[in-house]
Amino acid sequence: MLSALIQIKKGMIAALNFILIVAVALLVVDVVWGVFSRYVMGAQTKWTEELARFLLIWVALLGGAVAFSTKGHLGIDGFVEKFHPDVKKPMAVFSHIVVLFFAVAVFLYGGSHVVANSLAVEQMTPALGWKMGYVYLALPISGIFMVLFTIENLIETLVSTEVASSGESTREAV
Repeated sequence: MLSALIQIKKGMIAALNFILIVAVALLVVDVVWGVFSRYVMGAQTKWTEELARFLLIWVALLGGAVAFSTKGHLGIDGFVEKFHPDVKKPMAVFSHIVVLFFAVAVFLYGGSHVVANSLAVEQMTPALGWKMGYVYLALPISGIFMVLFTIENLIETLVSTEVASSGESTREAV
């Protein structure tokens, strides 16, 4: 059972990494084309700036989820590392609970409402003509991954005898 869950997690992370690689590659091509069209052709293609902004939103949010999966989020790990070793574990649990609350409240609940409302009013992007609800889907989708990875990190912290430093997975199960 545990090995199946580990394989599912590895698959999710691999899929996220692939999506991020494709999105960053598209972002680079888009920005290069925007610069080329502006300075060589004399007028920037109007959709390049908008596409770059949307890709950056998706890359940032999905990249944050991947950071949680690898315990590499600098803000959380850096916060916990500042405490005395005796209080690192309780502070790690506290920080996981805060992140979990934030991910559920803002990313899942709030993001779902933003998506639903923008799709209901048929809000469209100016240059590309896309429905903004699809752009806003980055919030609940990344929220799902953040919640899953944060729950995993919380469980791992609760059953460990020590809190690993700097995202290392050197924890010993009780």
